[in-house]
Amino acid sequence: MPPRVTPTARQGRLGAELRKLREAAGLVSRDVAAWLGTSQAQISNIEAGKHGISEERLRRLAAHYACDDAQLIDALVRMANERDKGWWEEYRGVLPPRVLDLAELEHHGTYVRAFQAVHIPGVLQTEEHMRAASIFAEPGLPDADREARLSFRLRRQEVLESGTLYEAVVHEAALRMRVGGAKVTRVQLERLIQESERENLTLRVIPFSAEGFAGAGHPMQYIGGVVPQLDTVQIDTVHGAEFIDAAAQLHRYRARLDRVTGAALDQSASLDLIRHIAQNL
Repeated sequence: MPPRVTPTARQGRLGAELRKLREAAGLVSRDVAAWLGTSQAQISNIEAGKHGISEERLRRLAAHYACDDAQLIDALVRMANERDKGWWEEYRGVLPPRVLDLAELEHHGTYVRAFQAVHIPGVLQTEEHMRAASIFAEPGLPDADREARLSFRLRRQEVLESGTLYEAVVHEAALRMRVGGAKVTRVQLERLIQESERENLTLRVIPFSAEGFAGAGHPMQYIGGVVPQLDTVQIDTVHGAEFIDAAAQLHRYRARLDRVTGAALDQSASLDLIRHIAQNL
């Protein structure tokens, strides 16, 4: 089977974790290939996510690498055994691969922590809010492309329906921006209040009056893996979504999210503020 041309982020992550285990064992791919009875190119393609790997071979490699973390190995095996196509595959060739990767990560995540300073988190946006924001940001986008993006973003909201724990922290600035006008904004704020009734959703607001808050850089999502080693951070940049999974960076972003959360009101006070803003539109 020829190598994958464009591995998904999840396929690439599986390969990267296998590479980390090999490097931690102090082994080079040439020697591992000889031990496994395959080519060095095959090992390189596996570690790049361009080739899949069987459960039997993965467990043999983990043993050879002296990895005794059973939970991590089992999690990697589940990733290697994934065969079902997720709903996001319907949009392949229509939307950028990184956009699809985000939906896949959210689908497999055990929890999500999100921070937004000037936007409502995508999975909490109404269709009218999405459309108004899209028209403002990309006024010349062809109608077919716009509708595909809106449809995709609405499908991403299934992560809330699935019961995945979702913690969103937004700044008051995002609540006061009249995206699409006052009527659209009021409906959007009412949607936030309604969604906050979900047991798996926590919504908190950082008010303008928060003492000491100085921003947190890029908007971010911290997506929890089955085991902590498989956590992923997604940040929005001018060139699209970027994924981060180095252990030191994961620690850095967890700490940053903790500081952000510490500056926010509790959920009850947050909802009171949202109601106040909605009533005064």
